Amino acid sequence: MTETILEMRSITKTFPGVKALQDVNLDVRKAEIHAIVGENGAGKSTLMKVLSGVYPSGSYDGQIIYRGKEVNFKTIRDSEHEGIVIIHQELALVPLLSIAENIFLGNEQAKSGVIDWDETRDGARKLLAMVGLNEDPDTLITHIGVGKQQLVEIAKALSKEVQLLILDEPTASLSEKDSAALLDLLLEFKKQGITSILISHKLNEIKKVADRVTVIRDGRTIETMEKADVTEDRIIASMVGRSLEDRYPKREPHIGEVLFEVKNWSVFHPIHSDRQVIRNVEIQVRKGEVVGIAGLMGAGRTEFAMSVFGKTYGRNISGQVFMHGKPVDTSSVRRAVDAGLAYATEDRKQYGLNLIDHIKNNTTIANLPGVSRMGVIDDIVEMNVANDYRKKTNIRSSSVLQTVGNLSGGNQQKVVLSKWLFSNPELLILDEPTRGIDVGAKYEIYTIINKLADEGKGILVISSEMPELLGICDRIYVMNEGRIVGELAGSDASQENIMRAIVRAEGKTA
Repeated sequence: MTETILEMRSITKTFPGVKALQDVNLDVRKAEIHAIVGENGAGKSTLMKVLSGVYPSGSYDGQIIYRGKEVNFKTIRDSEHEGIVIIHQELALVPLLSIAENIFLGNEQAKSGVIDWDETRDGARKLLAMVGLNEDPDTLITHIGVGKQQLVEIAKALSKEVQLLILDEPTASLSEKDSAALLDLLLEFKKQGITSILISHKLNEIKKVADRVTVIRDGRTIETMEKADVTEDRIIASMVGRSLEDRYPKREPHIGEVLFEVKNWSVFHPIHSDRQVIRNVEIQVRKGEVVGIAGLMGAGRTEFAMSVFGKTYGRNISGQVFMHGKPVDTSSVRRAVDAGLAYATEDRKQYGLNLIDHIKNNTTIANLPGVSRMGVIDDIVEMNVANDYRKKTNIRSSSVLQTVGNLSGGNQQKVVLSKWLFSNPELLILDEPTRGIDVGAKYEIYTIINKLADEGKGILVISSEMPELLGICDRIYVMNEGRIVGELAGSDASQENIMRAIVRAEGKTA
């Protein structure tokens, strides 16, 4: 019989006014990959913070049995001392320190109080080799991509002689190639006897690597499935408490005249002024139409959107933007908003929200005149507006005075949408609108998109998930290396046709 390395028994965790976990039970076997799934706000990350000592013993009820003995971790250092290491969705690396410095941060290789840099670099090289990363240990973190940063985090965990590795949404910001490499690494760790707990919303990844899957819903354990019993439909039904017959809500499109148009749009890199990032892009969005932009990582989709919306990316920008056939000035965020544009960023935590403020202020910040009289904010009007949008977008919170940083990812994304909807845009640009959120919250956001389109607004969606674009878009542009290389009607769009357009374009530029 396989040894059980971890048992969490009747874990209950309460925050003011909210019971985040209630009698949750979890058992994890040695050298298995155990997936934990659930909707945003279900309690997955909270449970792992209890396990790792982020929420110390005494702040929750229940027992943690690790390697056969009860443990009471007061700090994260206590859990790391026992070989339990957690890697959070938001990476905890210091950008302006080197890879080697980050790996041994807090665990410095020192002799007589002086850091031994040769030992630090040699140790870093060995750990980087274990995770398959061929980088100079002296390279600054800011100079490597997110996929490589994730591997540095894992190397850092290995430096602490990890026995139980917890990964919270490790592939949320990774390309398909980097995601596949990370999952292969977990399988290799399994062969070496390392146990992994994987929190993920990507059900295809879970099916690929997980030995067992535990579903948490509304702070309670619903069920644990063996690998042979795992299907996407069963996971979804357990997560949301119902089956999702169709992951994309039906819509009967009513497409009108051209609302938004960009002509001959070109953008150069903000630092490397000789590098052209966007090349002569031309697109249209009609009233009531959902248009997607597909492309591989680095295709220039976000750079295009940001450069159009207030010229928040790039330099030497040229081209024209039209609304209703008339040229408009989008050279600043204020002017872009006044022209009827809104842009929901792919990075909601850094650019989309004020995480230390509450829902109310985040909802109204893009349209303060809408809650003001003679330049003074009317608190009652602002409260009514925030409550109205909380209801419209189904934000799950104790009130509109709840701090946004304490919301789940899906609810944070709904706050971002509420903020821009209150600015009353005619065109809404959504950049990775469902990144890092669960299938239930995705469905709700798709429903909001459909409702906006039905109201005659234009929607431009950037997404790295091709099935998402195929499921919600009336038309799809394909972008590659800063150019539009294809345009597909919804009825003609498929993953094969999108990739064919990309491959053909690469062949022409090769």
